[in-house]
Amino acid sequence: MNIANRITLSRILLTFVFMFFLFCHGLWWKVASLIVFMLAAISDFLDGMIAQRRNMVTDFGRLMDPIADKILVLAAFAAFVQMQLIDAWMFVIIVSREILITSLRLFALNKGKVLSAARAGKHKTVSQMAVIFLILGFIVLKELLLKYSTWNPDWESAFRQGIYALMLLTVGLTLYSGLSYLWENRKIIARL
Repeated sequence: MNIANRITLSRILLTFVFMFFLFCHGLWWKVASLIVFMLAAISDFLDGMIAQRRNMVTDFGRLMDPIADKILVLAAFAAFVQMQLIDAWMFVIIVSREILITSLRLFALNKGKVLSAARAGKHKTVSQMAVIFLILGFIVLKELLLKYSTWNPDWESAFRQGIYALMLLTVGLTLYSGLSYLWENRKIIARL
């Protein structure tokens, strides 16, 4: 197994570490969860860059890289639902899109067809990662203020409204990317 594929697998392991830290109580656990998520997100960039530059692109990497990304992102959103920071219906839409598109890609690959990633999908991923970082930042800020200062309930309301607005945008991009992916690949999908 080459270094790029090891980095991809490390992202799955980092997801479990991230989740463990996120659900521990206290400021430093929340900071640790943010740092681990950041490392996992950077690993997504690194594995692709290393695979391209060192000519280490493998079928395993092509399959596992997007799966590792989805595990990381969906774990974060599932945690935010449990923490009551985002609505469950938003998570369901995101999960449904990921399952549908990933299933289609795997089915097409099994038939010898490659459905490449669309540009809208890349925008969707960036928006999802950005909103996860912002929510984690909110969690750390709240823990920081609770520990060293005071937490104003009005701030909580403002942050939650901001998170809701950002999640609406992210869910919209998620739906758009899924529909545009289906539309762009409609001829290939129809022949499957």
